[in-house]
Amino acid sequence: MVKLSRSKIDLFLNCPRCFWLDVKHGVKRPPPAPYTINSAIDYLLKQEFDVYREKSKAHPIMTKAGIDAVPYKSEYLNAWRHNFTGVRFHHEPTDFLVFGAVDDVWVNPHGELMVVDYKATGANEHKIHESYPRQMEIYQWLLVQNGYKVSPTGYFVFARVNKANGFSPPAGGEPVLSFNIFVEPYNGDYGWLPGTLTRAKEVLNGKSAPEPGADCEYCKYRRSAGEAARN
Repeated sequence: MVKLSRSKIDLFLNCPRCFWLDVKHGVKRPPPAPYTINSAIDYLLKQEFDVYREKSKAHPIMTKAGIDAVPYKSEYLNAWRHNFTGVRFHHEPTDFLVFGAVDDVWVNPHGELMVVDYKATGANEHKIHESYPRQMEIYQWLLVQNGYKVSPTGYFVFARVNKANGFSPPAGGEPVLSFNIFVEPYNGDYGWLPGTLTRAKEVLNGKSAPEPGADCEYCKYRRSAGEAARN
């Protein structure tokens, strides 16, 4: 059985060669700079929504956005949130143990779970980037495979830096960096995922390296560096 995280699936879609090097041979891409602000926002939002989870009440952010739901309370939630456990499912056709850590889960009056993903941004406008929908759809698929009733509608909760206010110190206090919160719905469709897992398995079983992704900067660098070194 091969453990396959949500991020590894995204890596495969981005570049089959980098995926093959990583999962089959342990040759990983150089790590990006740590997103400490993002991690801090994740932590604070989880703490905030957990207060209302214990009360089985909608958070004011949800009410303001017109979302008829409450934060979902479950004994499994901590495991689902943990990076090294997450929501997991053994996909028998490929023998992949697929897993991914959710930021949050809400539940609507119909008993449907709603996947929620927190995002922090310093951009002037918040944006649902290409990889975000796939991320949410993988989580939705994992919950469905575990027997849960899942709403096709999930939510991205964006915390965007309020640059207009700059550092706004309260009277006599230290400067405070303020954020604006935006909630964006997204209707997921994970029909692409089983076929993607099958193709990923075929790549791992291949004896030679697959072609790189057309836009993979890492593969372009490796090729250019190799050519320069030979010359």
